[in-house]
Amino acid sequence: MRLRTLLVPLLALLLTLVAAPPGSAHPARSQNAGYLFVYFTGEGTADGEQIRYALSRGDDPLHWRELNGGRPVLTSTLGEKGLRDPFVIRSPQGDRFYLIATDLRMYRNSSGSWDQVQRHGSKSVMVWESTDLVHWTDQRLVKVAPDTAGNTWAPEAYWDSRLREYVVFWASKLYAADDPDHTGSTYNRMLYATTKDFRTFSAPRVWNDPGYSVIDSTVIKDRGTYYRFTKDERDPSSGSPCSKFITAEKSRNLTDTSYGFVADCVGSGALARGEGPTVFKSNTEKKWYLFVDEYGLRGYVPFETTDLASGKWTPATDYALPASPRHGTVLPVTGAEYERLLAAYPEGIS
Repeated sequence: MRLRTLLVPLLALLLTLVAAPPGSAHPARSQNAGYLFVYFTGEGTADGEQIRYALSRGDDPLHWRELNGGRPVLTSTLGEKGLRDPFVIRSPQGDRFYLIATDLRMYRNSSGSWDQVQRHGSKSVMVWESTDLVHWTDQRLVKVAPDTAGNTWAPEAYWDSRLREYVVFWASKLYAADDPDHTGSTYNRMLYATTKDFRTFSAPRVWNDPGYSVIDSTVIKDRGTYYRFTKDERDPSSGSPCSKFITAEKSRNLTDTSYGFVADCVGSGALARGEGPTVFKSNTEKKWYLFVDEYGLRGYVPFETTDLASGKWTPATDYALPASPRHGTVLPVTGAEYERLLAAYPEGIS
């Protein structure tokens, strides 16, 4: 009887270890205790295009506290010295984080033109690494876009367990090879490259080109299916009722160039327009959240669903987001990570 008493808990432990997926891209859900929101606040102020943090109030993804007194936690010293569209990803082992961002500063930009920064913008992304979300390695600038690109916007990444690499994707306008001054007319499409370390990247490839401008893709995986959310960047004068709203698609293969349709006009009716989507799963229930930026108006508005495949998203009715968040990322964090972030960047610092 004594031997059996000892063996039963040992067997249970071994079964738990075997059941845990190796290289899981996220810690066990029971360990998650909240969410980190990484974002920028816009080009209207001198420090608006730098990276800020907010923590959820406990495990509630709709109510937030700004960290570091609302001031930036990371600022750029390279490239154009502006940081937009920050994205953070946890490694599949769970012990490292990568933060990437757009290399662009529009505050008092000498060109003052969105057209010019899409013709002669950066071809690189900003990269940092961390083991604790508090201490980050020295910033580095890594070229990912081809020479024919005019810009490299809103980079994001997702771990592809089939390829055993990160797939990094972003929007670029691509100009003709015989147009080195980028004077012609073209449009944004989504490109991707793969990497194991965010230092060396594969050659870029076109990922999503519907024949018109698209930007700001974000991805989440559920039960073997990747769901992609992308801004339809067409001008409203194009006649498309879904221009400046979000399109939802799905595929079993992350790098597929022909995702299946789920829904378009996501956000229409609740928003005047939308961009910069970020999507994440609830820590506590079978629910997903999609934050969409109603830019120039209310800013981020949260939506909810219990079925990604349905394409139906309901606006949240009770929420309190940080002040003026723009295109960012929400990352589930463990209790230890939550407490460490709160200690390092107090909410009420002056």
